[in-house]
Amino acid sequence: MRATDVAALHDSVLTWYAAHRRDLPWRAPHRTPWGVLVSEVMLQQTPVVRVLPVWERWMDAWPTPADLAAEPSGTAVREWGRLGYPRRALRLHAAATAIRDLHGGEVPSDEETLRTLPGIGDYTAAAVAAFAFGRRATVVDTNVRRVHARALTGTALPAPSLTRAEVALATSLLPQDDAEAATWSVAVMELGALVCTARAPRCGECPVAGRCAWLRAGSPAHDGPARRGQAWAGTDRQCRGTLLQVLREVDGPVPGETLRAAWPGRGAARDASHELQRDRCLDALVAEGLVEPLAGDRYRLPGT
Repeated sequence: MRATDVAALHDSVLTWYAAHRRDLPWRAPHRTPWGVLVSEVMLQQTPVVRVLPVWERWMDAWPTPADLAAEPSGTAVREWGRLGYPRRALRLHAAATAIRDLHGGEVPSDEETLRTLPGIGDYTAAAVAAFAFGRRATVVDTNVRRVHARALTGTALPAPSLTRAEVALATSLLPQDDAEAATWSVAVMELGALVCTARAPRCGECPVAGRCAWLRAGSPAHDGPARRGQAWAGTDRQCRGTLLQVLREVDGPVPGETLRAAWPGRGAARDASHELQRDRCLDALVAEGLVEPLAGDRYRLPGT
């Protein structure tokens, strides 16, 4: 893109963001780097509306990494609630411990060091560097990829997996100024979340509609692999969530028979396949460190 086109794109998106940004606590002036880190981990594959109450509980209970690190990891799993993908709670607890023990209790500000924390990958490291410390970092999530795909490459949806070309494009669009680059990253993300949505984009409200390559091409339909929503009912994910919820609701060890009775649920027809699924999921939860087996056929959240 020509420099004048990039400048016009920046102006359009940043002006729109200034008027339409959501008032989220991890964007507030008094936010802490730890609060930003927690929000970024919680927001992975999880809507803002579900994250907000859990994030607020975590910040009230553990306003610093050292506060969380002082608790058993199972307490983090309990307070994770029903956000899904509970291994994220273990990773946050491990990251908090590393921050306390290796970084003086302060969240690192550079991407390279952030990536050394347990469970922190390229995206989260870049997001924390940008949104907590105002660094110039290439932040590319699903929303950013979709905006770039439509506005700049003319396709309805990005490729199934992040490509080097997408990262290079995102980097080329970053303003040179650190603070402006950080604002640009969150602004494009917000545009994808609120306007350039996957299923029903509101093109009439889009600040870049006039220069959108996808609209100019006639809004062609996605011609790649079908995007299927994730199933839930009857899956291992539901089974795992059910077993964990039983453990969250009890302050102490839970008899194995109680867990065995929880799946597929009271009144549901049971057969050998349900028993095999339940045992497989329980074994996986133990192997992942989310559940701790005790003597006497009892189980608990780790360390609680």
